[in-house]
Amino acid sequence: MRIRVQTEDFDVGAELAQLRAGNPKIGAIASFVGLVRDLNENAEVSEMILEHYPAMTQKSLEGIVAEAKNRWDIYDALVIHRVGKLVPTDQIVLVAVTSSHRGEAFAACEFIMDYLKTQAPFWKKEQTTSGSRWVDSRESDDKAAQRWETKIESK
Repeated sequence: MRIRVQTEDFDVGAELAQLRAGNPKIGAIASFVGLVRDLNENAEVSEMILEHYPAMTQKSLEGIVAEAKNRWDIYDALVIHRVGKLVPTDQIVLVAVTSSHRGEAFAACEFIMDYLKTQAPFWKKEQTTSGSRWVDSRESDDKAAQRWETKIESK
């Protein structure tokens, strides 16, 4: 499992190539790339600042990925989450999961992303035309994560 929290951008193609390198058993890679949007809650966003406590965040991300590994038969997972100042169109997060089959990879990737949105300790502050504001988690994100509480996939 590979987890990085960083300020630098990442190359999705290079990251996926590295994730799959040397494992001929991999039949599927599911990935998700999150981007900074220029509009949120009907306000134009000019920049976003992400803050975190490194040790707390690393431990949380490790726990989320370990839970995905426990629930699904996956070979490996990669989580890269950026912090610091980001602007619209910037990549903010990459989650990628390898498995023998697509179903396990898709489910584990979606689970990790849903839990990142609701469980990982990142604080987001947006700069809009009317000032700055902290971004709370959305009800839709909480609902997405809740479905995993009752739906445990069998291996």
